[in-house]
Amino acid sequence: MALTLYHVDWCPDCHVVRQKLSDLQVSYQDVIVPDSRRMRTQVYDVSAQYYVPVLKDGDLVLTETDDILDYLDKRYGTDGMGDTAATQFESQARATPDRLDEDDDHPSCRIN
Repeated sequence: MALTLYHVDWCPDCHVVRQKLSDLQVSYQDVIVPDSRRMRTQVYDVSAQYYVPVLKDGDLVLTETDDILDYLDKRYGTDGMGDTAATQFESQARATPDRLDEDDDHPSCRIN
């Protein structure tokens, strides 16, 4: 499975996920997306929402930072379960996309 992280450089949540990947020495495809949510078409195509970070591991898509960190620990950590961990996580992508509004022209990750 190919691991892909969609993120922006300045987002604190994204930084935490990148640090976890580094700590676990997990290689991944690094996709830096635009600051403006409205322009994050790659993120939307993968997760049906515009917030980052988004982690894609094969068919599994995780959109919540805590879920991403928990998944990385369980799948890639020293006490992890490897491939069987993937079966414990369901996609966190939203069935209904976020609605864009006037704030979506401004840079933002979920916590801003």
